[in-house]
Amino acid sequence: MPGWLEVILRSAIGFIIVISIGRLLVRKPIGEASILEFSLILIISLIVAIGSFQLSIPFGWPLISIVVWCVGMISISYLSEVSKKVRTLFYGKGVPIVKDGKILEDNMKKQHINTDELLRKLRSKNVFQFADVEFAVLEGNGELNVLLKKETQPLTAKLLNQNVPAIKEPETVIMDGEILDEPLATRGFSREWLQTELEKMNALVENVVLAQIDEYGQLTIDLFDDQLTVPKPTELPLLEASIKQVQADLELFSLDTEQPQAKKQYRWCAEQMQAVYQMVSPYTK
Repeated sequence: MPGWLEVILRSAIGFIIVISIGRLLVRKPIGEASILEFSLILIISLIVAIGSFQLSIPFGWPLISIVVWCVGMISISYLSEVSKKVRTLFYGKGVPIVKDGKILEDNMKKQHINTDELLRKLRSKNVFQFADVEFAVLEGNGELNVLLKKETQPLTAKLLNQNVPAIKEPETVIMDGEILDEPLATRGFSREWLQTELEKMNALVENVVLAQIDEYGQLTIDLFDDQLTVPKPTELPLLEASIKQVQADLELFSLDTEQPQAKKQYRWCAEQMQAVYQMVSPYTK
């Protein structure tokens, strides 16, 4: 076999091996991988690369080496799942860097982190003042996780004692100009409904890059032509405006009538519409 052909065959097989190992053994982004995992991936890649063009090395030898390294990776992964000690040994554990609002300089020295790096890691978490941090821990992969002090945490519906509706994930129903029937059926809609909604927006299926149905059944689309303006969904804003309009009309009727009983009824109805508006408004934002 000519040398150039053997290099092509080895490289193609090596490419398939690397892709397969990446899909089967590595289920996290490189940035979240530990030093051990990153090193193992790098070593296997080097073995594949060297075995692709070093024709003096029998092809079976790199394969044996790859099998050994893969078995080692699988063994470490399994042992880490069943033993905390093994997990700590190979992947490390979280080390507090800030506790009770106080920077732990001794832990920083042990982890070889200086103040500039600490501030950079805090900025990556959108924290620009260390005084806002209640607790921070350096994970085994080098990522810094931060807990803000209570008074600096963002407001949430729970803190405001507000009831908010549950969130349902959006469904992608058109991708690259093709309708996806399964997610469309999952939300209980048909192709006819989708075509009707697209007609309201003066859009064709083949011109849509991406279309999603949100939790309230509204359709949002993006077109291939970026020069075209896509109208935003109007169903929920129209519903909110209609409720407010009905409430305003009832209040106006109560002011116009001279009959006490009718005035009382109009005011009661206006109050009911206000209650309906308060119930619906969280869903229309």
